Amino acid sequence: MSVANRFLRYISYDTQSNEESTTIPSTAKQWELSNQLYKECLSLFDHVEQGNDGIVYATLNATKADDSIGFLAHMDTATEISGARVEPQMIRDYDGQSITLKNGLVIDPDIYPVLKTCIHDDLIVTNGNTLLGGDDKAGIAIILTAIEQIRSLPHGKICVAFTVDEEIGRGTDTFDLQKFPVDYAYTIDGDRIDNVEYENFNAAQATITIKGTAIHPGEGKDKLVNASLLAMDFAHCIPHNQTPAHTQGREGFFHLLKLEGDVAKAKMVYIIRDHDATKFARKKALMNNVVDALNDKYGQRFSIEMHDQYHNMAEFMTDKTPVNRAKKAMARCGLEAVSIPIRGGTDGAMLSEKGLACPNLGTGTFLHHGPREFASLSKMAQMVEILVQIIKGEGI
Repeated sequence: MSVANRFLRYISYDTQSNEESTTIPSTAKQWELSNQLYKECLSLFDHVEQGNDGIVYATLNATKADDSIGFLAHMDTATEISGARVEPQMIRDYDGQSITLKNGLVIDPDIYPVLKTCIHDDLIVTNGNTLLGGDDKAGIAIILTAIEQIRSLPHGKICVAFTVDEEIGRGTDTFDLQKFPVDYAYTIDGDRIDNVEYENFNAAQATITIKGTAIHPGEGKDKLVNASLLAMDFAHCIPHNQTPAHTQGREGFFHLLKLEGDVAKAKMVYIIRDHDATKFARKKALMNNVVDALNDKYGQRFSIEMHDQYHNMAEFMTDKTPVNRAKKAMARCGLEAVSIPIRGGTDGAMLSEKGLACPNLGTGTFLHHGPREFASLSKMAQMVEILVQIIKGEGI
């Protein structure tokens, strides 16, 4: 099966995760894709196992002496926008002009210059009402297409895993490394296919709960305390130039992910990101300091719960063997590899912290987590060849 056909099959599944859920996986609908992948893997691998958490593990036994290599991708899609009832639209031989989606939404290459890297590629876009699902169903399609192509070639042991709930930071919470015995691994979960990523954000999440005092507004003088207005006060205390709309490269940020409330109670959910560990610690301290200051001002109405989600994998990537192997494979495919820090995180960041070096590679899909997300089928096919070259190894 072609990588395009696999991808179109997988994006038909609605697998959006839910951070409010306490189940594993966080949504029952992820099981539908998990079951499908388990069935497909049975015909491609020597051993396949589906965990009671929905994770699918598959192993292809070695036919030659070489490093054992793992590949991972995640099944779930982002929480920001629905991935249900995706209507993919094909654009053949993209001409470099603005793309108008069915609902009128425009993808302008002057605003989104990554489109200019895809001229003459065959693209898949959405109808503008959903995300596409390239993050990370493209990764799944690329991995399985590569495995199909190398089965008849000499190769070392290969392990593959498809995880759940990566988008809500739980992709490796129940991951069983004993079922994934490899020397190193790669997540296929980025965008540009010439990037070998081994540095990512340190990440934390903070939930601020605010208690107000509700009373009839006609009798509110010196009594009513509006929790929603206090939430606005909190937001104004966070540096406005340190949000995702104002930062790039290695610059970290505070991101207000969710705000809900009324007079009596309000809740804010922030994510905190920085590549630098010292700056990351300062950002977390600032959140606590704002809570303390506003409690002094308003009388103990703010509480905060904050926890780390993952850390910069560069701290744990002491052996660059997987990075170098991937870059050499890209060179054999005619690409000059780069290593640009990820402004996000992957399952590989958490696996690297657990001792399994796991850099991230691209998928050929772009503008993730929104309705302008698109896939380059041409680049996805190139990524399949890069994985084949990684598996073959140098000089083969």
